[in-house]
Amino acid sequence: MAARQTEETDQAEVLSINRRGAPTRTGQAYRGPHTRKPMEHDDPLVRGLGWFSEGLGFFGSVNPDGLAHLIGVKPSPGHCKFLRLVGMREIASGAGILSQPQPVPWLWSRVAGDIMDLSFLTYALLSRAGRDKQRVAMALASVLGVSALDLRASLQASGTSADSADGLVHVRQTITIGRPVAEVYQFWRNFENLPQFMSNLESVRVTGDGRSHWKAKAPAGQTVEWDAELVEDRPNELISWRALPSSQIHHAGQVQFRPAPGDRGTEVEVDLQYDPPAGPIGQTVARLFGKEPGQQVPTDLRRLKQVMEPGEIIRSEATIHSVSLLQRPAQPAEAAA
Repeated sequence: MAARQTEETDQAEVLSINRRGAPTRTGQAYRGPHTRKPMEHDDPLVRGLGWFSEGLGFFGSVNPDGLAHLIGVKPSPGHCKFLRLVGMREIASGAGILSQPQPVPWLWSRVAGDIMDLSFLTYALLSRAGRDKQRVAMALASVLGVSALDLRASLQASGTSADSADGLVHVRQTITIGRPVAEVYQFWRNFENLPQFMSNLESVRVTGDGRSHWKAKAPAGQTVEWDAELVEDRPNELISWRALPSSQIHHAGQVQFRPAPGDRGTEVEVDLQYDPPAGPIGQTVARLFGKEPGQQVPTDLRRLKQVMEPGEIIRSEATIHSVSLLQRPAQPAEAAA
């Protein structure tokens, strides 16, 4: 119960910090595109997607034959049943987006629905299910366009956003670790320790003069390497770094260390900016397989908490899709009793 309360407190702290903005190196309040908003209903894109869901859902539920004709698919009983279900799904997503204070799950439900729709249309295009191949191709292109908008809105609402000007992705997360500030700072300050908890990092090698060489995993089994330099180092307070201009990818990071309220250890806030390998498509594929930084950073910070508190990460031999399961150390029988 105590662990659950601590986790819930940490989540509340993340939202509080994100909303008020965290100090940057210049001391200014950070108000970048990745700062989470308390309400997304004032975003025209989010509202537009909500009403689009409602309109498409109503049409598909009431007239699946007409929707089948519109997208060039044979209006068979099976196809019409599927399209009616798609319509009901869209109505539910639209209602959630328009009515909920935080519509993030409903936005991601649209992304999941897009994947389903793209699969169906691809099947129709390549099989006899498509009565009018030209209409099916046009529908497929339209869904691809809407999918891009859905993904963008979902990333922004989730606190992870793609900057339209440069294509960079921004991620900010916070966690509380039950160790002194100086100890957590010293561990992070040695960049060669980072692969111990950042699962997508294969290695970091310090080369001297504030520079280091990084090697990380990328989508499709590839790797990317880059050289980074230390930008600012304030002992027990802040570390910031960035990739050199000659590197393969654009990457920058900043981590702040603060005493946690209630003498609970150290509050660690991580702010990352990166250019996803393989571009937006690579980012989308990585998210599907759980390796997109907006998903990976919270997991990595929990691994850091395990490293700093118990002293090691315990892995079981069981794996799911090649992802090792993390386990806490076993407790003595006396303690369990």
